[in-house]
Amino acid sequence: MKKNQLHILFAFIFILQKFIFAQYSYETGEYNFEDKELNVFVTAENTNLKLTQIESSKFIKTSQPLETEIGVFVNPKKKFQEFLGIGGAITDASAEVFSKLSNTKQKEFLKAYFTEDGINYNIIRTSIHSSDFGLGSHTYIEEGDDKLKTFSIEKDKKKRIPLIKRSIDLIKENLVFYASPWSPPAFMKTNNNMLRGGKLLPKYYQSWANYFVKFIEAYEAEGIPVWGVTIQNEPMATQRWESCIYSAEEERDFLKKFLGPTFEKVGYGDKNIIVWDHNRDLISHRANTIFEDPEAMKYAWGIGFHWYETWTGGDPKYDNLKNIKESYPSINLLFTEGCQERFDSDHYNRWSNAERYGNSMINDFNSGTVGWTDWNILLNQNGGPNHVKNYCFAPIHANTQTNELIYTPSYFYIGHFSKFIRPKSKRISTSVSRSTIESTSFQNPDGKIVTVVMNKTNQNIDYKLIVGEYEARLSILPHSIQSLIY
Repeated sequence: MKKNQLHILFAFIFILQKFIFAQYSYETGEYNFEDKELNVFVTAENTNLKLTQIESSKFIKTSQPLETEIGVFVNPKKKFQEFLGIGGAITDASAEVFSKLSNTKQKEFLKAYFTEDGINYNIIRTSIHSSDFGLGSHTYIEEGDDKLKTFSIEKDKKKRIPLIKRSIDLIKENLVFYASPWSPPAFMKTNNNMLRGGKLLPKYYQSWANYFVKFIEAYEAEGIPVWGVTIQNEPMATQRWESCIYSAEEERDFLKKFLGPTFEKVGYGDKNIIVWDHNRDLISHRANTIFEDPEAMKYAWGIGFHWYETWTGGDPKYDNLKNIKESYPSINLLFTEGCQERFDSDHYNRWSNAERYGNSMINDFNSGTVGWTDWNILLNQNGGPNHVKNYCFAPIHANTQTNELIYTPSYFYIGHFSKFIRPKSKRISTSVSRSTIESTSFQNPDGKIVTVVMNKTNQNIDYKLIVGEYEARLSILPHSIQSLIY
């Protein structure tokens, strides 16, 4: 063998040894961060920092932290739930606003949400026919057609489905697309109205289960793979818009006697079914009722939840999520909807809106949640359109009169999670020594760790990030959020 060939061979063996050692260290939980670089991205109030990378830091050997110091403690050896992803809802309202933008602004918008140059969404939720966020109520059948012979999604094909298709074309992998009904058709309900609550009449349980199947068939015929469904959006809320009430027992029985068996019968046993899809306050009762029934539980992938128990300043009840995860470890927790209510165009940049997102995302993930879905991905300058005037905030608004996109602080706060945490990562043990900061961490499939730290106070806070035997000394600005990548 020639001399230069030997040099190449030895170099290859050396690189291979380093790779094997690194892989061994990663898989066995041995971490050496000494002199390793830590990259910091930050969004902060009253600054120009928006998902901006600032000066990096380095790890050094740590010493016993003092009680006077603030610490974020990360233990990569303790791993928890696998991360599904983050995203938002493409509603008729979002599609309507999107259709009014110029081609250039449409491309900017899609890039902002669904690419690595933006905040990298991979989850999309939509409604099964109409919700309040649209120009009016509609279904996919003619009134009274319980055989579903007139089923058609032609209305969705005009604006909603084109936006969904353009979005999923940008999601490179790990797409999660799911759908939720707000109300069955009026004739199937006790109040003969899609609005203002009412219940699904028992004689239409099978027709309604078949309606889910028709929806999946129609959307997949359009090239949109349906990952799953929720049984009912907010099943305990009588709203002035599309709504339908299920008691815990009624939802359990619809799942185990109709929807679950129907999916299995038609070959949709791989579609994921989510129960509840409402607030955290009553979630434990719903979980106990459904998951204590083995026949119902076998059809449930997980339980979904919203955050609206806090809209009047209530307790977000994160402990209820932890209780469910402890009680039913095989059940997945998924945040299915949240937005800032009561739109006010003077407050696009209200920082507390963003901090509500940060607080919820950190605590939901630390409670065992696998994925997080925002509500409308786009609304107009009036917080709509909404056919019952239930106007709300979105992370991005569009002024359809000026062709302007308005990026709110909430967009950037969500991005501190969705941009850096990859699907199939694992949450790892993270705690803080003071309540002045909040934090969560995930380890991506490539081994890199993402730690998100949020400061809701008016003070600059110095803290130590301590990972095993190593520490990095950092500072976080008032009313800001950081993503630490190492």
